[in-house]
Amino acid sequence: MEYYRYFQQLAYFIISGKAVRATKYLAVDSVISAQRKLYGGKIYKRSNTVDIIFKAGKPNYKEREFIKLCKKSGEIFPIKKIQLKFLKNEK
Repeated sequence: MEYYRYFQQLAYFIISGKAVRATKYLAVDSVISAQRKLYGGKIYKRSNTVDIIFKAGKPNYKEREFIKLCKKSGEIFPIKKIQLKFLKNEK
């Protein structure tokens, strides 16, 4: 499957906002996600660079739970909205 078209979209949400993780659900067994590298559980603000780790493939445990909820509610795949995760104590 061609994932490269989604990399730019996921990286945009991490760089522009304060999201730490962005996940796109393509199918029941296919997920692509981007995660910002944290240092000590915090965003490192002294540098001008942003380290992003991309993952494409099978969903992990929390993603599988979300897929079950989507299937139960009748959501069709691919899900158009991107799921974002933020830090709890970030100001």
